[in-house]
Order: sequence, then structure tokens, then C-alpha cells
Amino acid sequence: MDKQTFTTIIQTKFKMVRIEAGYTQDTMANTVGLSKKTLVQIEKERVLPNWTTCVSICALFRDSDVLNTTFGCDPLEVIQIISRHHCAYPNHDNTSDIYWVTLDSKSGHILQSNKKSDLYRVLNEERQPIFGTAKKREAETYFLRKTQSLFV
Repeated sequence: MDKQTFTTIIQTKFKMVRIEAGYTQDTMANTVGLSKKTLVQIEKERVLPNWTTCVSICALFRDSDVLNTTFGCDPLEVIQIISRHHCAYPNHDNTSDIYWVTLDSKSGHILQSNKKSDLYRVLNEERQPIFGTAKKREAETYFLRKTQSLFV
């Protein structure tokens, strides 16, 4: 797949990704860094999104079922392979503990806060991030929901 093909595919999926995320056109335009007029033109397939917009969509909505189903994998992998001709899979196991502090741990799930960026995340049993937010209460609520649902 080349950039042109990828861009065309993103154009056809743009509106579906927005709707899946529950975003209005205004919110989506603001999130991606487009004018609402440009977003409407892309959604109506009158204008192709530029490469930077495609990268933004895939990075910001990498959990999108629409994108993952369309490409059959994480859309960021596709972008890396198209742009860099390979995909890097960094191993952050050694350095992540430097920046992340464990706030709570239960049933294999871990609630953490980042020392530098004031972000919060929840890790699953395999120590993979499954939720992230800038709001501590959101992270705590998600953590409690995940750990309590294991006992129901």
C-alpha cells in the first residue's frame, strides 16, 4: 500500500471514525486541527486529507474499530511501514517504571500516575495499558470498574 491509497482509504472512513467516536464535526475538526469546512469537504469526499491529517486520525483514533477492521491491524503500524518502510516495536519495559508510579494494584490490574506528564493509566494483567486519561478520578473509576467486574 502506498500513501495515495492509504489517504484515499482514510478519506472514505473519516466520517465513520468521527461517528464511532461520538464526535460532532466541530469537535472532530478541533481535535484533528482542521477547519470545519475542510472536514466537511473530506467527509463528502470532495477533498483528500493530507498525509499529516491521516497520521493524526490514525494516532488519535488508533483504538477505532473502523480503522482496525479496515487495515486489519493497528493503523499506526500501517503508517510506519508506509513512511519508514518498517515498523518499530519499542520495548519500554525498562524505562516505563522510571516515569510511572503505581497508585493501586488489584486482581492483576494496576493504576498508575506519570511523574512528568500528570497522566493516569490502567494496565491489564499482561501489564499492557488499557486506559489512559488526564483525570485522576476517571482513572480511579475505570480501575474500580475493571477490578470489581472480575468478582461479579
